[in-house]
Amino acid sequence: MKKFHIVTLGCSKNTVDSEFISNKLKSKNLIYTDNLYDADIAIVNSCTFIEDAKEESIDAVFDIVNLKKQGIIDYIILTGCLSQRYEEELEKEIPEIDLFLGTTSFKDIDKYIFSLTKNHVTSPFIDKAIEEKRDYIETTYVGYIKISEGCNNNCTYCIIPKIKGNYRSRTIDSLVHEAEEMSARGVKELILIAQDTSLYGTDLYGDKKLHILLKEISKIEGIEWIRIHYMYPEGIYDELINEIKINKKVLNYFDIPLQHVSDKILKRMNRKTSKENIVNLIKKIRSEIDKPVIRTTFIVGFPGETEEDFNELKNFVEKYKFEKLGIFPYSKEENTPAYNLDGHLNKDKRKKRKDIILESQKKISEEFCRNLIGKKLDVIVDDFIDEESYIGRTYMDSPEIDGVVYINSSEDIQIGEILKVVITDSLEYDLIGVLSNEYSK
Repeated sequence: MKKFHIVTLGCSKNTVDSEFISNKLKSKNLIYTDNLYDADIAIVNSCTFIEDAKEESIDAVFDIVNLKKQGIIDYIILTGCLSQRYEEELEKEIPEIDLFLGTTSFKDIDKYIFSLTKNHVTSPFIDKAIEEKRDYIETTYVGYIKISEGCNNNCTYCIIPKIKGNYRSRTIDSLVHEAEEMSARGVKELILIAQDTSLYGTDLYGDKKLHILLKEISKIEGIEWIRIHYMYPEGIYDELINEIKINKKVLNYFDIPLQHVSDKILKRMNRKTSKENIVNLIKKIRSEIDKPVIRTTFIVGFPGETEEDFNELKNFVEKYKFEKLGIFPYSKEENTPAYNLDGHLNKDKRKKRKDIILESQKKISEEFCRNLIGKKLDVIVDDFIDEESYIGRTYMDSPEIDGVVYINSSEDIQIGEILKVVITDSLEYDLIGVLSNEYSK
């Protein structure tokens, strides 16, 4: 029987896709292995959102090509965004790749592998019930659930709509069913993901329904934390804010990609908001939600960004003091409208502007973390360092994105537990704490 291994790169949406791929292949009697060197078939689920992601995906492919040349791997399959975007070029440059599957055709991967290997493992045809299931190879007590595909926003710097297509919501029933299955497998923290979660439901139901989805998922026993990623600012609406406010399972964590605050740059980016609307949204969240955490991202060095535009962004960051912030230098991507805009800045200037904002944010983060000393917080345990040291996260921190809490305790703590921790010290982005006296085995 053929064994397969999946290399997953890029965002958590790709992680979910890889788990669907794994289930599909296992349903056809192929065997999953977590050891690449033990696999007959290597599948690379790639990313190409920005230049760095593209390079990482290509490097991973070349590593596997070397294994194929050594006779360790028989077949290489490239799927995901890189395959969707650059199939013709890669087919010429890397002939060792046996199969290219895009961002939607991977759903038929068992058919393609059947044709490729001529190895009829069971039926090559797909059962819809099987298609909708996942093999939770990377899901533990934390699980991602993709509530939609595609994007309608058409930001000028972004290639995603051309790769993924128009926005397509999944039904509430299908998402609740999947969340129930994830809970039964031990998931405690459920993270809702999409290119734009705030738009959920508009295509299916004619109106925004993220608040309804949250309400239904929160009824599932075992799900203790619900985190939402990637809500576009113009899509956040009153019913959603209210549901986050009253629903104890939904974390007060607002992941909102703002990207800029200069109205001129926002317009060139084709963002559907303005500085005034962004300010009003921040004020609304902070006035209506108890101890909210706003995580955002900004792009610096966008074509046409003047010193005045950049200083407007820098002053904004320093004034509104975001709890969590990511900063990216503009990445010039082919086949995007921004590629042909005038006023492109050189790489050094883009990097310098990134470093300036990061320095401002470091001081903001240090102050924010320092003000948490003495507070008692719920912390989900992610890992252990040694017998008396653990790593966890508060509601303020999404996995592999934000900060962590270093927990000192001689107790026998289990990974995935949610505990009360008293914060005793802080670092630039992380916290240090001890187990509260409330904890007792």
